[in-house]
Amino acid sequence: MGRPDVHGIREFRESELDPVWRLIQKTIDVCYSGVYPPRAVQFFKAFHSETKIMERYQEGEILVVMQDGNIIATGAIVGGDIFGVFVHPEFQHRGYGIALMRELEARTAAKGFTEAVLSVSLPSRAFYESLGYEMLDACSIDVGGDEHLDFWKARKPLT
Repeated sequence: MGRPDVHGIREFRESELDPVWRLIQKTIDVCYSGVYPPRAVQFFKAFHSETKIMERYQEGEILVVMQDGNIIATGAIVGGDIFGVFVHPEFQHRGYGIALMRELEARTAAKGFTEAVLSVSLPSRAFYESLGYEMLDACSIDVGGDEHLDFWKARKPLT
């Protein structure tokens, strides 16, 4: 269980839309159900729809992490914002998320941004704090039915 090979991180290809979408949906199902109310889980799924993934691809870039020919993690950059960072549940806590975030941050810095910004979900807060992200604003979206989706806006200076 060493550090993942950085060479397993590469740019997304349009032909990989379905596997990336399925990875994200599976991760949301496993990691967000029980933490968030059902309408919030559906909101997350819609926010990471195939259409939204392609918009991020066209406006920025998406990276994938490969393991044995399969996509096990993904994340996107649009401007200085990082979006849609997901590691398949079976591969979490093995360093893939850290390696992916380092690459996303490096690419953000290479574009001239001095900080990375992102939204942090309840289950991922400790992970992002361990990477040096500062939680700025606590946010809540009313998703109907007296349910809310709570998250934070966060930032990290890039060097």
